[in-house]
Amino acid sequence: MILNHQKFDFSGKSLIEKIVIQAPFKFITNFQNEACFIYFLEGKAKINSAQEQELVEDGESVLLKCGSYFADLLKYSTSEKYEILVFHLYPDILREIYSQEIPSFVKPANDKSFIRKVASSDIIKKFVESLQFYFDNPQLVSDELLRLKIKELMLLLVQSKNSETITSLFSDLFTPRNLSVKEVVSNHLFSNLSISDLANLAQLSVSTFNRTFQDMFNDTPANYIKAKRLERATELLAISSLTISEIAFQTGFNDVAHFSRSFKTAYHKTPSIYRSSLTVA
Repeated sequence: MILNHQKFDFSGKSLIEKIVIQAPFKFITNFQNEACFIYFLEGKAKINSAQEQELVEDGESVLLKCGSYFADLLKYSTSEKYEILVFHLYPDILREIYSQEIPSFVKPANDKSFIRKVASSDIIKKFVESLQFYFDNPQLVSDELLRLKIKELMLLLVQSKNSETITSLFSDLFTPRNLSVKEVVSNHLFSNLSISDLANLAQLSVSTFNRTFQDMFNDTPANYIKAKRLERATELLAISSLTISEIAFQTGFNDVAHFSRSFKTAYHKTPSIYRSSLTVA
């Protein structure tokens, strides 16, 4: 449950948000055309992309590149409330802010990860705390102030232990890669995205995406993705103690019954019987 939500807009888009959430709380989000810096003032969370998983605690933060994420805000004995500060890093807005001075630290990007945990820093903590004054006095916030705050955050990250992370992030934002169909499918294989969403990420129409995919994999996107998700499910059944519903969710199935039916069709056993047969063996 969201208890409180404040935000500052820039050029018609939410740039900085402060959100207070009652745990437990789960959500899936897709940063299709932006990166994001998230600072956890209170509460810890497990953030998942299609390839990675990071546990973030009080006073820690993450940089999320364009992509899809599932966040699990758990209820802990030490805290039932989450207080989160979010900076949305839109390429077009960053280009506008840096229109006269593209950062000198922009270099070719080789980093393929989507989640980068930011090392704890007292300087960044003080910067985040200083923003509370503006949330308490929103009438003082202007576009010029928001420009300065984004630049201040970028400089603090570059001058801290996170220089490699922020350099890579800027490289991706200012020199965006043309994602291939193969990359998009690989990056979002276990995300809850439709074929239309995947096509948008690849900057293709749905018909072109389907045709390209068929030529590349000799299968339809729906069949291929389901097969890969079920294959991953067999691995999780063998090596993890996750429940059947947790495995269904982690492999991109929204409905446990649908997952079980699909699994039985593919492997001629229910997920539970499949797991039991492995234990016996």
